Amino acid sequence: MIIETVNQFRRFHSKFKSEDCIVIPISSDTNLHPKENTLSLLYISFLDGKDYMLPFNHSETINQELSTLTDCNTECNIYTFNKKELNHIIRWRNVIDVNLQYYMEHNEPLNVDDISTLTYSFFSNKFYNKNNLNSIIPIMKHLEYCRKLSNELKKYINLPVHKEYNENVIDNLTYLESSGLQTVNDTVYSEYNLYTSTGRPSNRYGGVNFAALNKTDGSRKPYISRFGTDGMLVEFDYDAYHLRLIGNLIGYEFPKGSVHEHMAKFYGCDYNESKNRSFKYLYGRIPIEVVQMNPFFSKVHDYINEIWNGYKKEDFITSNIYSKKIYRKNLSNMNKNKLFNYLIQLTETENNMRMLTDLISHLKEFNYESKLVLYSYDSFLFDFNMNDGTVFLNAVKDIIEQFGKYPTKVSKGTNYHQMKNITEKLV
Repeated sequence: MIIETVNQFRRFHSKFKSEDCIVIPISSDTNLHPKENTLSLLYISFLDGKDYMLPFNHSETINQELSTLTDCNTECNIYTFNKKELNHIIRWRNVIDVNLQYYMEHNEPLNVDDISTLTYSFFSNKFYNKNNLNSIIPIMKHLEYCRKLSNELKKYINLPVHKEYNENVIDNLTYLESSGLQTVNDTVYSEYNLYTSTGRPSNRYGGVNFAALNKTDGSRKPYISRFGTDGMLVEFDYDAYHLRLIGNLIGYEFPKGSVHEHMAKFYGCDYNESKNRSFKYLYGRIPIEVVQMNPFFSKVHDYINEIWNGYKKEDFITSNIYSKKIYRKNLSNMNKNKLFNYLIQLTETENNMRMLTDLISHLKEFNYESKLVLYSYDSFLFDFNMNDGTVFLNAVKDIIEQFGKYPTKVSKGTNYHQMKNITEKLV
């Protein structure tokens, strides 16, 4: 049924409130980021086989107002392929990301690229430059596609739901994307992809790899504050993050001050050489002489063997924060050091997400003008409105550092390329 009248919507809403369903949004323009897009159609399929199409921006129908969805909530489960995309359109409770369910079981995303129709292929090939193409593709052809995708999703809705990832992680990434980044020309949006082999999100959109913006070639220079002369960019960058994360895992307490200077005492070298050696040993092989003379790497050595033995015995290992399982069946050419690196990247991601849950809650509670605009592995970039003052910066610093557990370096700049260290000013 295509919902075009008030009575039709009431009958649909009654069923929506009482039964689990699969929801598939059809955006107006597939070439736009969800934050810049409009909703053309919303397909809803119930598990008894009945399905509905709600039109919001389509040439063939009487369109609904998007506001009709706001109060259209349910205590039943809503399954969707991409919860983050749906979040940008409407924030509903009890939304379950089927792609995430599949990923948790297989350590790769659910491939739906082959699900298409001849009509979709025709329109995308002939009219690829046309804006809002989905609003003119015949609605019955959208229905054909949605039914195919819905049938595929139904195969996996009974897989276990990982609550922390489905709620905290996906919602945190939605929040980050929503802010956008201001450039000298316009606002641009990033898109985080959680479904990577190591669990560390990638972040690219529109041909830009936001997770790897070069610090030296000027790639960061176009990014500025949206607040003009009342704003600046402020970045919090974890210091020796992986070493501190690992120290926390293995029960090694670093003294206050520089981790790399502490390690240099065991190596008998300067700061830079110490930093290079530590990362070389972490992500490669730890020489036996280093194990014997460095108490940190002695514990790391034992920990690597411990998780490797557990992995071979149980055929999986479990992440330390959100208890995500990494199954042996999904990993190829694995060795003990590679497994350790996977686990550390996953620990980094989960620690960041746990912190972001607290940070975003704080930002929402106090309704700051400043925006959290980018997260890149061990750093967090804010578009800072100076009216929020140093109270904001100090509060954010405390939360990001988890109250001293993971110290940060702080820098500011009028653009993302020319950033000046201001760490001492916030101490």
